[in-house]
Amino acid sequence: MSQDTIQALPNRNEIEATYKWKLEDIYVSDEAFKKEYEETAQNLPQLEAFKGSLATSSDTLLKCLQLANEISKKIERIYTYAFMRLHEDSTNSFYQGLSDQAQTLSIKASSTSSFIVPEILTIPTDTLHIFMRDSKEMEVYTHYLQDLIRQKAHILSADQEEILAQAGELAQAPKSIFSMLNDADIRFGTIKNENDQSVEVTHGRFITFLESKDRRVRQEAFKAVYTSYQQQKNTLAATLSASVKQEVFFARVRKYDSALHAALHEDNTPLTVYTNLIDTVHNHLPLLHRYMALRKKRLGLEELHMYDLHTPIVQNVDISIPFEEAKKTIEKALAPLGEEYLKILRDGYNTGWIDVYENKGKRSGAYSWGAYGTHPYVLLNYQDNVNNMFTLAHEMGHALHSYYSDAAQPYIYAGYKIFVAEVASTVNEALLMEYMLAHTTAPKEKEYLLNYYMEQFRTTLYRQVMFAEFEKITHEMIEKGESLTPDVLCAVYRDLNVQYYGSDVVIDDDITMEWARIPHFYNGFYVYQYATGYSSAIALSQKILTGDPEAVDQYITFLKSGNSNFPIEILKKTGVDMTTPEPIERALKVFEELLTQMEALTQ
Repeated sequence: MSQDTIQALPNRNEIEATYKWKLEDIYVSDEAFKKEYEETAQNLPQLEAFKGSLATSSDTLLKCLQLANEISKKIERIYTYAFMRLHEDSTNSFYQGLSDQAQTLSIKASSTSSFIVPEILTIPTDTLHIFMRDSKEMEVYTHYLQDLIRQKAHILSADQEEILAQAGELAQAPKSIFSMLNDADIRFGTIKNENDQSVEVTHGRFITFLESKDRRVRQEAFKAVYTSYQQQKNTLAATLSASVKQEVFFARVRKYDSALHAALHEDNTPLTVYTNLIDTVHNHLPLLHRYMALRKKRLGLEELHMYDLHTPIVQNVDISIPFEEAKKTIEKALAPLGEEYLKILRDGYNTGWIDVYENKGKRSGAYSWGAYGTHPYVLLNYQDNVNNMFTLAHEMGHALHSYYSDAAQPYIYAGYKIFVAEVASTVNEALLMEYMLAHTTAPKEKEYLLNYYMEQFRTTLYRQVMFAEFEKITHEMIEKGESLTPDVLCAVYRDLNVQYYGSDVVIDDDITMEWARIPHFYNGFYVYQYATGYSSAIALSQKILTGDPEAVDQYITFLKSGNSNFPIEILKKTGVDMTTPEPIERALKVFEELLTQMEALTQ
């Protein structure tokens, strides 16, 4: 079944069963879902009955944790099933109702269990250590409890914690105000597209316009967006400043050295991971400058502007890759990971893991999701092109990470942290890219793939590190008592763009307002994890491609680790130590090799 043959989107029941996921593997029927839903709701009072008694004995604490985990496991299954059914067809009113019920139960369960962590933290540390040693069954909770003890120095008294919890709603105000302004109120006007038709500029269309072959379209879209942000600069600076201030406030109240320390402490990530990342990328900025010079040359421009950074430098390449061909190519590309990995991949292909094609009402985009105790699932809206093949490889990377983790870990440690979440997906993409480059004979296709790969380095490594550095600078300014006015924010952002992109790029005045449209800045010190994850994955894929069986064994062990240790420690067991510059340097060496190849192909 090729998407090229479809004129109008089919209804859900018109999609062949072989291209639909099997949610019956979660619940055989909606009646089975309803039965577990009602049982779980009835279990909540049993959990609440433990409140106030966790310090009495290790047996009481154990039974509470076991019941909480069992309820959480069922809630995950209920929630996942209901929403994945809705994602098949969002117009289905029955599953709209089911997802509403699942959400309500999830919130109720979260509220019911909210006493557990604060109450555990009131138990003296020595007593907790005794509890951990008290029985074989308690051993599984050792890492969980030790992590709570580690964070105890930053937990306040019960009264103070209650005040902070209430203040937490107020702390969300800057993010909420930004979201309303950015998603609901701001308008970018209209421009003429390539066909001279008036088209409204929207968030969703912005990057598409910047990818246009028509430079007028790129420039007008760029100007339209940033003029609109410029008109709101005072409000946007005030919201971002307030967001940074609340993060600094909570860090200080909880006795952290800085907001950065507070953000990294949750996963026990050393500050050197953040500073090493920025410093190492700084040392390799000449590579990005070389890439910009190459982009300028390939596009034949006298001046390379910021609105020229997204348009492809290899034009008129149309590689059609039907879904069945994509599956086979990915399987060949992932052969270095070993037969066990490939067998699980084939099971995923053939036993109802993947929902492949678009239908009326289906959720857009792609994701990997699932619930503990069942296999993972992948949602696609597959189109026959290179980008969608890489999306399939990416999401199957997530899926197999979840499969291995769920199979090897108890429920409490099965879910892996954000810091490592993109590693497995990016390893798959990197192995696929290396395979494609090695087996592509058409010169234009090879150039297209090289540029595709280089753009991933630019956007996922260099750009996210620039964002991370902006966050570090702005938080440190607030911590020193300085103000984040619109002019200050624009000046900081301009300086970073000049530093990162180099002398071959004209840093347009409009780009100095880009800070105003980045939602991640309202979730402090988050974006650096895209860059660390990408660097780790490239370093790992290079080790795997050497054919070293130890590298593959270490990688599979990583996939099985879940959240059984801190992310940095889990990665170290693969030979990737993110507290050092080496993985980032290794990844950027790959970027340099790609750049050298592309330069050689450029006349």
